[in-house]
Amino acid sequence: MMESLLIANRGEIARRIIRTAKTAGIRTIAVYSDADAGLPFVREADEAIAIGPPSARESYLSEARVLEAARKTGAAAIHPGYGFLSENAEFAEAVEKAGMVWVGAPAAAIRAMGLKDAAKQLMQAAGVPVTPGYLGPDQGEARLAAEADAIGYPVLIKAVAGGGGKGMRRVDRPQDFSELLASCRREAAASFGDDRVLIERFIANPRHIEVQIFADQHGNCVHLFERDCSLQRRHQKVIEEAPAPGLDAATRAAICDAAVKAATAVNYVGAGTVEFIADASQGLRPDRIWFMEMNTRLQVEHPVTEAITGEDLVLWQLRVANGEPLPKSQDEIAMKGWAFEARLYAENPAAGYLPSTGRLEHLKLPEAVRVDTGVEQGDEITAFYDPMIAKIIAHGPNREVALSKLAAACAGIEVWPVRSNAGLLAHIAVDPDFRAARIDTGFLDRHGESLVAKEPDKTTIDKAATALSKVANEDPWSALTGFRTAGPSDSRVRVRIDGHLHWGRVRPDLEANAVEIDEKTVLFDAGNAWPIGLPHAGEVEASQGAGDGAILSPMPGLVISVDVAEGDHVAKGDRLLTVEAMKMEHALRAPFDGIIGKLQISIGSRVSENQLVVSVIKEEA
Repeated sequence: MMESLLIANRGEIARRIIRTAKTAGIRTIAVYSDADAGLPFVREADEAIAIGPPSARESYLSEARVLEAARKTGAAAIHPGYGFLSENAEFAEAVEKAGMVWVGAPAAAIRAMGLKDAAKQLMQAAGVPVTPGYLGPDQGEARLAAEADAIGYPVLIKAVAGGGGKGMRRVDRPQDFSELLASCRREAAASFGDDRVLIERFIANPRHIEVQIFADQHGNCVHLFERDCSLQRRHQKVIEEAPAPGLDAATRAAICDAAVKAATAVNYVGAGTVEFIADASQGLRPDRIWFMEMNTRLQVEHPVTEAITGEDLVLWQLRVANGEPLPKSQDEIAMKGWAFEARLYAENPAAGYLPSTGRLEHLKLPEAVRVDTGVEQGDEITAFYDPMIAKIIAHGPNREVALSKLAAACAGIEVWPVRSNAGLLAHIAVDPDFRAARIDTGFLDRHGESLVAKEPDKTTIDKAATALSKVANEDPWSALTGFRTAGPSDSRVRVRIDGHLHWGRVRPDLEANAVEIDEKTVLFDAGNAWPIGLPHAGEVEASQGAGDGAILSPMPGLVISVDVAEGDHVAKGDRLLTVEAMKMEHALRAPFDGIIGKLQISIGSRVSENQLVVSVIKEEA
């Protein structure tokens, strides 16, 4: 086994790799940006080295800086994790040219599967069924629009170099094609350095099913069964499970065999995931499942496969990279029980899933299930990287038990003041349709409003305030300690009323029977967090402005486009500008017909949450 391993990644996946590498007796080396200097993965590695400023392009995406760090620390191998440089063929080659072991797929396989159009053509030649669509080289807008018309709306525009839900737009009407194509190309260019796209038929009742494959350097290739990743928002996964519900043995055999065939066609080595789209309108059948793409790396959701197989996939990666044969043959790999993974994101579902940033003043994660996280209480969620806080993984003997464990785990999560989707996850896990496996990729679009919790009523808040005051005075030893803000020291107490957990700040200089209710007083209920007595911060809709036409940025981010000039006439719904945060674009639109007043920003401006960016003056009738 290699003596030392540099992890060219951050956060949760860096900690995950460090954990397994240490059990294998491998010295671990972390690289980190200035923004991540205080995170747990930096402390937990045997050695850590700074590689640049917060911007990913100047740190984690800088091949030169990562390689220089590897040389300085004497790393024998590099593990890229997922994202960043994990599917960069040139970087893989540079690592091997420098005499280090690359813990990933061969550069040739990365190239073969890295471009969606070329990969589909390759799969067609290998006899793997692919989704109908346009894969041609003509990237002219007129040709792409004509192909979309021929395929029939709705269609998907997808970046050929895309992945992770980036560079993907659904188009429902011909008149929206031009705007969404431009948006898709911008995001693709920013994320992958390639703005080429393909057009695909949009499947009406799609299920997203993927197969975990593994291959070694000796010609062996196996699958470790499938995962269902259909529960998504904005083409990004929210909850994954294994096995896929409703998949019979014959269909499982067909899809898993197709995945192995796909990997074999590109002489694959290492961990990979072959993704399929299924039309579930008539149930899951082999003739209605098509190849979508292959991710030539470890997936975010790999823990559910580990849970049902009992295998450590990172350890498999290290052994394969070391030249060893696969730890098990196909007939030795068994599936046991059911597993779910829920992605806990720093975002506000009530405000269109807008990202949330800030210091995690209070963070309580489940203890009864597996939790993979890159942060701890007191750490900062920044706008520079992915908004994931943690992955919550629950395993049980069957789907019902595993899902009940997931529901209980998510309901007990406490996050403040950063907003999170914990409440949404908890509601999904008890939703009757989800429990009955009536799911597809449009599940959240249909159910989202009913799954987002509403603010508690005044009666509940009054009960909380009264109970907090009572507990603070009758049982001062129950106060939470260790939380301090600028000014006088203070403590906090917790009470549970009608099944709700409340915690509030108590100041000794207040009169008896009194408790200060301020922005640090929060009601926790089934994963949701509500500040008591104050309006919610950060819930300005991106498509809305104040009554006087003041348009505020709904989150911290970078202005990547400005579509209007001062004095322009706009109609309600017209796009005014676009802000990018956490690798996602958010368009701000006119709240009514009017005239553009003063522009407060320009392309390239960095904005803060609730910052005034532009005003729209309502035209007189």
